[in-house]
Amino acid sequence: MKLSAEHLEILAVIVDKGGLTEGSEALGKSQPSVSRSMALLEQRVGMPLFEPGRRPLRPTELGLSLAKAGARIRAAGIEAGQMVRRFQQGQAGRLRVGGTPVFMDGVVSGIIADFQSRNADVQIEQVYGYLDALATSLRNGTLDLAILPLHPTQVPREMTFTPLLAGHNVIACRAGHPLTRRKGLTMADIEDFSWIAPPSDSPLYRDLQRALRSIGRDDFQVSFSGGTLSSILAVLSASDALTVLPYSVAFLAGRTTPLEILPVRIEHPDRQLGILTAAEGREARTLKAFAGFVGDELHRLQNRMDHERQVRRRG
Repeated sequence: MKLSAEHLEILAVIVDKGGLTEGSEALGKSQPSVSRSMALLEQRVGMPLFEPGRRPLRPTELGLSLAKAGARIRAAGIEAGQMVRRFQQGQAGRLRVGGTPVFMDGVVSGIIADFQSRNADVQIEQVYGYLDALATSLRNGTLDLAILPLHPTQVPREMTFTPLLAGHNVIACRAGHPLTRRKGLTMADIEDFSWIAPPSDSPLYRDLQRALRSIGRDDFQVSFSGGTLSSILAVLSASDALTVLPYSVAFLAGRTTPLEILPVRIEHPDRQLGILTAAEGREARTLKAFAGFVGDELHRLQNRMDHERQVRRRG
């Protein structure tokens, strides 16, 4: 026997509120309409749902059992409605996010964690890659957006790039490094120290080469290379080696890793960290909500870094 889910929900509210009048008010329906629905349900089951002649209404054993079933149906409907609203507001769904390893680990992973703490129903799948691989994944639809540093001339013609954070590199070393105790650093001071290099196929490796050339170093000794950001920071904090990092990465890593930034001017990359999407990609609200959140967080990070630089200058 198939019963009307709406009738069962109405029965559940009547039983919960203790009467037809109260149930009608809670449902926003007229009492005659609610009475007709109960009459139809009783006719369908062929048994009374309420004990006759009792005031206030008292459900029969069958009425109480059906009311419990109706309450479950009503709760499921409310849950389903909330789920739809979360999807409509970009608070639920699945996102596939890619990006360059150093920025993903050093900057974006924390933003993802903050986003998911506010939107627990959003599932995020993260992958690493550089421009060519990320652009291919965006084209074939296996990636929703990529977060990476790009120069305007590097943006694929059929894609959209939203720049968010200006390129700014620094030379970093461990806290307490011998160079941190010297004033007016010169090239002679730096020459004796080896370098930690990022993967050789990464844009950051080319940044390291350009940065050192900008301060007169055409060749440099590499003591460690090719590792992840966590391994680079581990080696950095346990040695006298130096490395070049994006300022945003060094700024955030400094909260958990004892490192310092040397007051040496180097060439900065002519790129900006931003969001790359396919021009005809998905327009899901979850994607828009996440992209907007990333933009807001990077804007706040930029303000914090600008303030830190001002403090350093005054110091």
